[in-house]
Amino acid sequence: MPNQQALIKVCLLLALLIFAGTAAADEASVRKAVQVKFPQSKIESVTKTPYFGLYEVYIDRELFYTDDKVDYFILGSIFDGKTMQNLSEERKRKLSAIKFDTLPLDSAIKIVKGNGKRKVAIFSDPYCPFCERLEKDMVNVTDVTIYTFLYPIESLHPGATEKAKAIWCSPDRIKAWNDFMLKRSGPEAQSSCDTPVDRIVEYGRSKGINGTPTLVFADGQVIPGAIPTAQLEQILNSPGSN
Repeated sequence: MPNQQALIKVCLLLALLIFAGTAAADEASVRKAVQVKFPQSKIESVTKTPYFGLYEVYIDRELFYTDDKVDYFILGSIFDGKTMQNLSEERKRKLSAIKFDTLPLDSAIKIVKGNGKRKVAIFSDPYCPFCERLEKDMVNVTDVTIYTFLYPIESLHPGATEKAKAIWCSPDRIKAWNDFMLKRSGPEAQSSCDTPVDRIVEYGRSKGINGTPTLVFADGQVIPGAIPTAQLEQILNSPGSN
């Protein structure tokens, strides 16, 4: 007769496989039903949650929940009642993460400060007041490599695209960027050159970046908006950020 413990292990393995197959089938059916309701949207992921039989749907960079029949939609955050941790925000951060090495870094203005060990990428609009504030706050941040992507949002800041291209076409891009963001001086219109500005705007939109500044850290974490220097330092010093 087969060993009893071995038989138990086989039964458990079969149960797990059956459960996994069922869960996958459920997620697939929910995905299909959601796609029918939102035919023009891109579904990033559909995941069964451990609470209330709900499914987490990440679509067009937004997070919501639905039942297995996709009859109802729930918008908002789910909190852990014991720790009061915002589970939805944590999941959204993970789902919106961008692998740092996949960024088009050769199309950024690269500034190395100190040993440059820590890394951060910033999508920034030259006419964005919050970007200006962030640049001034970062003056004293050192031992960091900053990749600045010129990301003008023309609908909010008319003329930002022209200014971004003038900065890129300047003989010294770093000086042109710092002079404009810290002193609001120059550069004047430059002769045309091949710039990555339009490509970066298209890339950013594909990643759901719709505001400036938007920061991307080495661990993939994406944070929209200007953040306090203390928070910036904390993230830069965290594991995986260098």
